[in-house]
Amino acid sequence: MMTEPTGTPETPERLPLFHDDPKLRRKRGCSSVAGVVIFAAAFGGIAGLIGGEIAGLVVAGVIALPLLYVMFYNLRRRVWLEGDTLIVRTWGVRRIELTAAERIDLVISDVRGTRTVSLLVNAGKRRKVAKVDLAVYSGAGGRELGILQLRKLANALLNNTDANGLVFSELLVAQLKSEARGDAAAERPLYRLASAAPAGKYIQRFTMEAVSRFVATLD
Repeated sequence: MMTEPTGTPETPERLPLFHDDPKLRRKRGCSSVAGVVIFAAAFGGIAGLIGGEIAGLVVAGVIALPLLYVMFYNLRRRVWLEGDTLIVRTWGVRRIELTAAERIDLVISDVRGTRTVSLLVNAGKRRKVAKVDLAVYSGAGGRELGILQLRKLANALLNNTDANGLVFSELLVAQLKSEARGDAAAERPLYRLASAAPAGKYIQRFTMEAVSRFVATLD
């Protein structure tokens, strides 16, 4: 006799919203540690000349410890999309419902000519903030989130009415259409946004209104 299958429904697929390259991560970690050591040693050396060896060591430690904390925090950071939920791992794990986010901004950071286009999702509660990197550009090229990740993210944003997620969903759909047409990187919406950001600022925030005006110009 046949019996109907039992059990709980399958959980949504968990998609990584990051580019995981262990070799690149190790290389970046080593170079970051070296940079922190050199930076802290320089200030510690100056303090040591003025106040002696103990003062130099104290200053070097005060400068190095917070920089190392930030560095390891960023190295540990991972973001996944599970259905409509962002899962963020740093020292712990937190879950942020995209459909419940009260504010969404597009953020562009510029470090040594490399620009990262991200979504900053704020659910209005302490520790309920997540940054999702959509693309990283350097010169005429770069890397972007995969087609599946962009499609799922666009679908999740579409269900957010409080933060007008429709605008950001339309931006990601326009990016997908541009990729499907075979447009070069410089012709894609995310690259155009990154290029439009003024130079000389480490991080810039584009409000929903600004993104909406840009999306209105897209095909």
